[in-house]
Amino acid sequence: MGVKKFISKKKGFLLGLLLLILFGSLGLLVTGARGEFQFKDILPFEAQYVWMMKQTRSILETYHVNDQNKKSDEELFYGAMKGMVAAWGDPYSRFVDPDELKQEEIDIEGEYGGLGIYIGSKDGKILVISPIEGTPAHKVGLEPMDEIVKVDDDIVLGWNINDVVKMLRGEPGSKVTIWVRREGHDELLKFEMTRELIKIDSVSQKRLTGDVAYIRISHFTQKTPEEMKSALKVALDTQAKGLVLDLRNNPGGLLDACVAVADYFLDGGEVVSIRGRVDRANEVFNANPGVLFKGPVAVLINEGSASASEIVAGAFKDRDRAVLVGEKSFGKGSVQTLFKLPEGSGLFVTIAKYYTPSGVVIDGVGIEPHVKVEGKYTGKLEDDEQLKEALKEVEAFLVKAKEAKG
Repeated sequence: MGVKKFISKKKGFLLGLLLLILFGSLGLLVTGARGEFQFKDILPFEAQYVWMMKQTRSILETYHVNDQNKKSDEELFYGAMKGMVAAWGDPYSRFVDPDELKQEEIDIEGEYGGLGIYIGSKDGKILVISPIEGTPAHKVGLEPMDEIVKVDDDIVLGWNINDVVKMLRGEPGSKVTIWVRREGHDELLKFEMTRELIKIDSVSQKRLTGDVAYIRISHFTQKTPEEMKSALKVALDTQAKGLVLDLRNNPGGLLDACVAVADYFLDGGEVVSIRGRVDRANEVFNANPGVLFKGPVAVLINEGSASASEIVAGAFKDRDRAVLVGEKSFGKGSVQTLFKLPEGSGLFVTIAKYYTPSGVVIDGVGIEPHVKVEGKYTGKLEDDEQLKEALKEVEAFLVKAKEAKG
């Protein structure tokens, strides 16, 4: 049943739901990313604030110069919910309406209409985390840490990140123009793009030398663990002795997916822990006994590596499983859980922060590489200085291992 049809049959439902949220507990049992959470003892808002909301609506409907601007209960409710969550001051906690939630669920499966760009919020700025290879954002030359200043006719400084995402996405074939501020440039850079259907193949592979394989993970989706397992099988079947794992410009994704990938390289032990205020938001994630790939590994990271990719890099660094090459990662180390609300909308809430096995917090800090190398990702050995260094590190380890065997 559509939202509008639902509202027409149950007049005032959304307003009533908002009042329930304001005045007392919903008593709802909602499913989060890793379990169920029971809301209890939610403190009510004072009655004067609800009265102010009603008074504000009345003033707008009576005095606003454009009498065509009247909003439905649905629109006002969703606007109030987004404003309330935004007032919390966390750019990653957000309310999404039913249509937006459906799009979010499609994204998790690895397909959506848009530009192929992942964005984040840092120091009050909307920043490009990374463009996805082969997408409109990648083709026009957007780069990690570009600050998005304007989208079409709207200056988005200070905007909620969810509203910016909504503007960037759209029907394939539609056009959008964005302006970004880039370090080292005095003027804003203008990029005109046509939206496409973005299909994310999260894992790609190739051979660097006879002994060293290269695997790139562009994003952690539901399909990533199986795709990674297949890529590693190809590497092993072709007698690869070492591996370069490229996590540059990888904005993250699903927690379970990155833990599963780390499991292929770690023989048991901690991968990451999450710590929050409630018991269900505190958990340690361990690798299973046994290793799929035992050879030396170099992991490539840069400022476009965030969230789930930082978990893998941090675990490998703390567990001495790989040498990290490149530049400091983005520093997005928080956990968002989806709470589904009764009429199909959703609430993404930051419930915890990630900690590496040694207890280092990732959020706002990032992961430092063992070997710092400046440069841009190309994926081509002839002009990618970071990739060259990663290969050098793996080959040096293989030489030492060969010498040790005599």
